[in-house]
Amino acid sequence: MSKLESITTNKAFGGVQGVYRHQSGATGTTMTFSVFVPDHAPGTTLPVLWYLSGLTCTHANVTDKGEYRRACAEAGIIFVAPDTSPRGEGVADDAAYDFGQGAGFYVDATEEPWAPHFRMRSYIEDELPALIAAEFPADMSRQGITGHSMGGHGALTIGLRGAGRFRSISAFAPIVSPLNCPWGEKALGGYLGADRGAWRSYDACALIADGARVPDLLVDQGDADQFLTEQLKPELLREACDAAGIALTLRLQPGYDHSYYFISTFMADHVRWHAERLG
Repeated sequence: MSKLESITTNKAFGGVQGVYRHQSGATGTTMTFSVFVPDHAPGTTLPVLWYLSGLTCTHANVTDKGEYRRACAEAGIIFVAPDTSPRGEGVADDAAYDFGQGAGFYVDATEEPWAPHFRMRSYIEDELPALIAAEFPADMSRQGITGHSMGGHGALTIGLRGAGRFRSISAFAPIVSPLNCPWGEKALGGYLGADRGAWRSYDACALIADGARVPDLLVDQGDADQFLTEQLKPELLREACDAAGIALTLRLQPGYDHSYYFISTFMADHVRWHAERLG
């Protein structure tokens, strides 16, 4: 396992907010992430809530603007925020904001030039959890996952594929069906190739249609979100969950857009929702 390097640590709400980096075997690059660990008794372990960020973001967006620390401190939950893609010299990129660095879509790419480094599925599902378990007081039997936009897509798909691992799954304005929106068609086609059958494991609605089951989901969506109609399409998730008998709480929030003003407003609700399920 790669050595963990501490970049910054700050006391917050009685706990510690840290930013760390390590050399990733999955991506072949240096990866940076943040972790908030609430105050806790020596020798105790705490449940973990993963937060996956959206297009153009790094770990820093939610760390600086997500307003999760008070709620996590009160609930006794570790909050982990990874980056959205590999970065650095020699890593393939694209001039567009919605592809390449900053837009990993939480897939393991199979197409060149993306395949060597764009392995965010393996990084989030396997490598980083092992590092968190080894370096922090984490109870890995109690994990939840959430995310925003592209990260909401990641949270839903990783959560649905790992239903035995995650006790709770939520999302803020997620891309619910990359098979049916321009962002998803561009990203999955570019990273995975033209075979749309290979895309299904990266589409929450397709995963549910193909048999993935969880007890319940929480999704918040602003009704003033500029991406609501063309890219996000929460009604498709509603239809998939209704057909599968999954209890979906889909809250359309009046007047809210796609920004961290929206996310920070409802972040504490999500932390508390996860806390009820993480015990």
